[in-house]
Amino acid sequence: MPPPDPFAPWLAERLGVELVGCAPVGGGCIHSAWRLDLADGSRLFAKTNGAASLPLLEAEAEGLQALAVAAGEAGPLVPVPLACGVAGASSVLVLSWLELEGGRSAAQVPQWHRLGAALAALHRRSLTRCCVAGDRGGSSFGWPRDNVIGAFPQGNGWDDDWGRFFVERRLVPQLEHLAFSGTPLAQAQSLLERAGQWLDNHQPDPCLVHGDLWNGNAAITAGGQGAIFDPAVYRGDREVDLAMARLFGGFPDPFFDGYEAEWPLPSGHRFRRDLYNLYHLLNHANLFGGSYLGQCQARMNELLSRGTDQERG
Repeated sequence: MPPPDPFAPWLAERLGVELVGCAPVGGGCIHSAWRLDLADGSRLFAKTNGAASLPLLEAEAEGLQALAVAAGEAGPLVPVPLACGVAGASSVLVLSWLELEGGRSAAQVPQWHRLGAALAALHRRSLTRCCVAGDRGGSSFGWPRDNVIGAFPQGNGWDDDWGRFFVERRLVPQLEHLAFSGTPLAQAQSLLERAGQWLDNHQPDPCLVHGDLWNGNAAITAGGQGAIFDPAVYRGDREVDLAMARLFGGFPDPFFDGYEAEWPLPSGHRFRRDLYNLYHLLNHANLFGGSYLGQCQARMNELLSRGTDQERG
């Protein structure tokens, strides 16, 4: 969609800046994205959508604010939400501009290693900080408000039991939506019943997690700092971020080396990785259908087959 007609006056009123140019930026599948060129030579980044989409942008802004609080000055770098509201018929979120480097060269190995270590530090620091109003810190799993994962609703609330939270707030809505849409997956109920058992002996800390950490939502800036963006935050097992970082192309190996050097993952994480990533495969099946349905069924069958060893401890 084009930038809203009163975009320039809205920016001037909200931020006191003069807009002299606006160019579309690729990469988004839900919102339109823009590079904003200002009279002083600086740039900002903006997302726009219909006015009814304001809650989605507000949730994103809140997630970025929470990550920034947990990250502290040591990083990872998080774009700063500067303004969020309605301009004309459009909702708008304005963020600080990040100059990102494209590709992944050998020269970036140290930066990806540092980004992994910085994410581990963010996870650990979040346990002792309430990152937004209504956040319970490291005492419960969940989040004060519902948000979205892609374009699919992501229900939150609070629960003291991680296994129950992951099954009821993550897997159940995705599987139910597939069934209601006429594409139920075989053995879904068995998977849900056993998933809780698989997580019973795993007692993770309620870390603040990015929640949607695939390789399109992280990058190295031109200044050499690792950055993360486009979150779907909540308090959960830190392993969910590391799991998704291996999905859909994955992060470079130095990222995982850096994380492990800062805060090693406990035993059993490889099996949990496949369980946690089932959530994202299901989400893609609901959003896009196609081959993702077959991938979900194959992943469920594999988990059910391997799960017997997990149940035996």
